[in-house]
Amino acid sequence: MSDADLLSAHAAGDREAFATLLSRHYDHLWQVARRTSYSPEDAADSLQEALLSAHRMAANFREDAAVRSWMHTIVVNACLDRIRRNKVRPTVPLFPDDSETPRAGRDSIHDTELALDVKTALFTLPPDQRAAIVAVDVEGYSVREAARRLGVPEGTVKSRCARARRKLAVLLGDLRE
Repeated sequence: MSDADLLSAHAAGDREAFATLLSRHYDHLWQVARRTSYSPEDAADSLQEALLSAHRMAANFREDAAVRSWMHTIVVNACLDRIRRNKVRPTVPLFPDDSETPRAGRDSIHDTELALDVKTALFTLPPDQRAAIVAVDVEGYSVREAARRLGVPEGTVKSRCARARRKLAVLLGDLRE
């Protein structure tokens, strides 16, 4: 079944359809949440909120976009909402951060250090710039699609990306070699 068929089946009462849909897209949605959030805890909470929201709003899905895009947008918005809420009332984690274990893939020291450098640089950006740069440069969405997903005009995405790239170029300048 296609993603749209699964979402329709879920809206119609199929108890297994949403779980099947999640199994297809969970890894992508988790990575989106991790890149958009400041901590693994915030990413997990935001993803949970987003998935609950998607579960509840399935009947309202308009088929003018792909289901994966629709869910991606819900996750990004949940992460940005959590960032805004955390600015009002900051929290402190109860336990030290456990490092993530990738499911598969290469795990060389150089790649890990590079990823940490880029991640650290990304988190120095304001949330709106980080969301734009992740959507366009990391996720590979067009400016038009990123604007649609973030709910802002295309010019706003372009300017946020430009400002973010200037900041990242300074922060990551030593990596060019």
